[in-house]
Amino acid sequence: MKPAAGQVGIAIQCVLLAALAWSASATAQAPAGVPAAAPASAAMKIGYVDIKRLVDNSPQMIEAKARLTREFSQRDESIKADDAKLAALKLRYERDNAIMTKTDAEALKREIDASERANKRMKDEARAEINARSAAESNRILNLIQDTAIEYARAQGYDLVVPSPVVYANPRIDITDAVLQRLKTLGAGTAKP
Repeated sequence: MKPAAGQVGIAIQCVLLAALAWSASATAQAPAGVPAAAPASAAMKIGYVDIKRLVDNSPQMIEAKARLTREFSQRDESIKADDAKLAALKLRYERDNAIMTKTDAEALKREIDASERANKRMKDEARAEINARSAAESNRILNLIQDTAIEYARAQGYDLVVPSPVVYANPRIDITDAVLQRLKTLGAGTAKP
C-alpha cells in the first residue's frame, strides 16, 4: 500500500530537518588545531515543487480530463434521458391519478418506483466507474509528474526536492515552472494509456 501524500510530505520534511541538523553538527566547533568543516548546507542544492500546480496545469492531466468527459458523455446523456422519462411518468401520475382506475394507478406507481431504482443504480454505477477511472488516470499522471521532477532534479544536480505543501519556500528554489516545461515538452500525447 502506498503512503498517503501527507505522510510522504512529513517524511520529506523530516529528511530536510535531519539534513539541516547534520550540517549544523558538521560545522560545530572542531578540536584545536583541526580546521572546521565547510558547511554542508552550502554545498546542498535544495529545490521545491508545487505538485498541485503541476497537476492542474500539466497537459497530460488536461487531456485526461477531456478524454474522460468525452468517454462518459454518452452515458451522461442516457442518464439525463432516463431522468426526463421518469419526470414525465411522475407528472402523468400526479395529473391523471384521480381519473385512473385503481389498477392502472398502482401499475403506473410501480413503474415509477422501478424507474427510480433503475436510474439510481445507473447513476451509482456511472459515478463509481468514473471515480475509478479518474483515480487511475490521476495516479498515473502523478507518477509521471514525480518521475519528471526527479529527472529534472538529477539533471540539474539537486540534492533534495521538497514537494508542496511546505510552510515556506523561497521562490528562488521553486523549480515548478521548469518541471512544468518538461511536462509540456513530453506533450499531451503521453496522457493516453
